Amino acid sequence: MSENCLRSGGRLAPRRERRSAMWLLALILAMPWLPVQAQSPAARTAPSQAQAQKKPGKEPADVKKFRARVEKELSEPRAAKGHWGILVVDAETGETIYEHNADHYFTPASNTKLFTTTLAMAKLGPAYQFRTTVETTGRMDAQGRLTGNVVLVGRGDPNLSPRKLPYDKSTEADGLPEKVLAALADQVAAIVQQIDGDVVADDSFFPYERYPSGWAIDDMLWRYGAPVSALAVNDSVITLELRPGLRVGEPAWTGVEPWAEFYEIRSTVTTGAAGTRRELRVHREPGSRVIEVSGSLPIGRDPEKLNIAVEEPAEHAAALLKKLLEARGVRIYGEARAQHRPLPAPGTTETVGVPGGGVTPVADETAPEVIVLGQHFSLPLIEAVTVINKISQNLHTEMLLRTVAREATGDGSVASALKVAEEFYKYIGVAENDVRLFDGSGLSRRNLVTPRASVMLLRWVAMQPWGEAYRLTLPVAGDDGTLEERLRNTTAAGRIRAKTGTLDNVNSLSGYAETLAGQKLVFSIYGNLHNLRGRRATAVVDALCVAMVEELGAQKKK
Repeated sequence: MSENCLRSGGRLAPRRERRSAMWLLALILAMPWLPVQAQSPAARTAPSQAQAQKKPGKEPADVKKFRARVEKELSEPRAAKGHWGILVVDAETGETIYEHNADHYFTPASNTKLFTTTLAMAKLGPAYQFRTTVETTGRMDAQGRLTGNVVLVGRGDPNLSPRKLPYDKSTEADGLPEKVLAALADQVAAIVQQIDGDVVADDSFFPYERYPSGWAIDDMLWRYGAPVSALAVNDSVITLELRPGLRVGEPAWTGVEPWAEFYEIRSTVTTGAAGTRRELRVHREPGSRVIEVSGSLPIGRDPEKLNIAVEEPAEHAAALLKKLLEARGVRIYGEARAQHRPLPAPGTTETVGVPGGGVTPVADETAPEVIVLGQHFSLPLIEAVTVINKISQNLHTEMLLRTVAREATGDGSVASALKVAEEFYKYIGVAENDVRLFDGSGLSRRNLVTPRASVMLLRWVAMQPWGEAYRLTLPVAGDDGTLEERLRNTTAAGRIRAKTGTLDNVNSLSGYAETLAGQKLVFSIYGNLHNLRGRRATAVVDALCVAMVEELGAQKKK
């Protein structure tokens, strides 16, 4: 595609208009008093709706075959009631090969993560590292007695967990849930023998706003809806394990990891007869530290593990650190508590955190010295992005979004983060109204994205120095991540790297593909309001992918 094309709102003018448009542009450039706004490379190479306007009867045979297969899949009764959007472009030229509702709004679900992880890679860089510390401003004597508080300071590290890194598709965890926190406790216990103060968990690197707009109350109980905090130990999750008893009617055995004596578990789960149905119900009132579990587990059944989101991540981290320190012989006379930073009132500036906290204190010569008792550095950012894109981790994505804002503006609020993101998407050439986001992960039902915006984003990524490294973070069809069980034993297996997205009545898939004919593609597929569930929904999207891989590019091959 020529770079000498007049761009308007992220789209190219039809060819028949370009000659007159170029004459007009030359006239405008001759007027020195009119400023000309620079455009990013992506803006000059953006795929356009006009490119797809082929003359009747001139559609290439491969595209015609692909179109027929798409229409067949989308004519299935329940799929036909839905809203579908598709855009497929040539990865090298940006030429539009096929489009259907490419400029319509869709709920993107976890395809939103493509926008957030790209933003983080561009703004923070692939080598960015998170730092978590245990600090104090107290006084410590030669016997290891500390007069003052011990403060665990979170700065947005999403992987304070036993997760195996770099990403390993066969091994998710390597160690206990409190692995990173235990290592910090070891460092502290090597210096401190007694704490005459509190154990404080400080998550004020971000303001205290746990749930983005558009998240459902049903999400709050489970791992995928874990609240956002700058301090998230073990993904802010506790695992409730249930095992049937030895005889029918006996209470089921219950265990919790990591155990911080933070939640009260009230279980009435009993042991059912062999062959009966497993029935479990979990309930926790918002704001409550009581988790109720009821139902039955058939005798002989394997243990059942329920991943429950911790509503107050910093408070839980403080309680866990206190327990770990005491287990190492540290005597603590204070309590476990959290240090938050409230959102500033409208029209006011940021508040400043306490010394030793996650917020840079105001310069003050009389401020006490901060002593670092222990610290943990994350692996480079690209490893965090890999985890997010491979397994579609919501909390991690939200933490990245706020970290970008904190580093860019000093304010890690959602409002600041979304503003930084909006300006970035506009810069890389995404039309201003093509992306309307309310969170970073896609769990918000309010998000709106067009297929064109997704493709433009992915094409911009491909042109960056870190573009190939980013492409490798995406799930591979039939091999790993959220695509591991999809497209196996099809021609698309191994030929597609893409981000999935799923909510009720929402399915999305956007990424990169290589056809059997060798043509490289960038694509985006969105399905909303289709009344298809589970595998039936993904089957439609997967069929479109197989058709894309099998049919497109045949003309070029010839």
